[in-house]
Amino acid sequence: MTKVDNCTTCGKNLVEDGNVRFPCPKCGEGIGRCQSCRVLANTYECTKCGFVGP
Repeated sequence: MTKVDNCTTCGKNLVEDGNVRFPCPKCGEGIGRCQSCRVLANTYECTKCGFVGP
């Protein structure tokens, strides 16, 4: 998994509590989610394979 420093959805730096990093369910590429995008359930798209998730 690639190290992710920014939210995949909005680009916000992932330094605060409540942020997460996880592998893409389809290809394993790194996905980052800030707390705001997680709470709002904003969609993200994997930059490697195009998988879209909540």
